[in-house]
Amino acid sequence: MSILKEHSTPHDVSILSSGVRIIGKFSSEGNVRIDGHIEGDVDVTGNLTLGESSMVKGNVSARNITVSGKVEGAVFATEKIILESHSHLLGDLTAKILVIQEGASFNGKSSMNNSNERQAE
Repeated sequence: MSILKEHSTPHDVSILSSGVRIIGKFSSEGNVRIDGHIEGDVDVTGNLTLGESSMVKGNVSARNITVSGKVEGAVFATEKIILESHSHLLGDLTAKILVIQEGASFNGKSSMNNSNERQAE
C-alpha cells in the first residue's frame, strides 16, 4: 500500500517514530525526523533531524542534519550539522558549518568543506 500526496510543501516532514526499526537503506526526497532505529544508510535530500531516541548504524547524508540521538557511521551535510547536547557520534563528519553543543559526544574526524561534493574516501 502506498500513499501519494498530490501537493507537498518544502515544510512537510516525514516522521519515523520511536517504535520503528528499519534494516536496509532509507532514502527520502523531503525533510525527515527519525526517532526510531535504522541499520543501514540514510540519504535525505532535505533536512534531517535525529531525535533523542534515534539510533543509526550506517552513513547519513542530508542538506542540514541535527543530531540528538546516536549515530555510528559517517555523516555528510551539504550545509550544516548540529550535534545537540545529548548526541553521540562515532564516525567522521563533513559539512560547511559545524555546531557542537556542550555535552555532545563526537569521536571521529571533521572536515569543513565548502564544496557540495563528497570527498573521495
